[in-house]
Amino acid sequence: QVQLAESGGGSVQAGGSLRLSCTASGYTYGSNLAWFRQAPGMQREGVAAIFTESGATYYDESVEGRFTISQDNGKNTVYLQMNSLKPEDTAMYFCAASKQVAGVTLWEPEYRYWGQGTQVTVSS
Repeated sequence: QVQLAESGGGSVQAGGSLRLSCTASGYTYGSNLAWFRQAPGMQREGVAAIFTESGATYYDESVEGRFTISQDNGKNTVYLQMNSLKPEDTAMYFCAASKQVAGVTLWEPEYRYWGQGTQVTVSS
């Protein structure tokens, strides 16, 4: 069983930055830790993932070059540094952990454990 706790959301103006944190309790080595987001009336979408075993990362094209996912294995924590934020980044952001897999993936059915979410609001 893995439990996830997010923090770091908030409100920021367009062009600003925020850093989200997600601390996992339980064994996550060999799995993916990822960030998903869901805007009102929209489907949840994958943002970025990191494969805990190798540190390999994968980004959705909408955030590539602006967001960076990283991990601190000693703290069992994953971060999402979000720069150059846009109003369309406004959403509830969820941390998720996959089952043990062979590599990095943002394929949602692989994700078994979810945090409660943290709100990010970007104003123009």
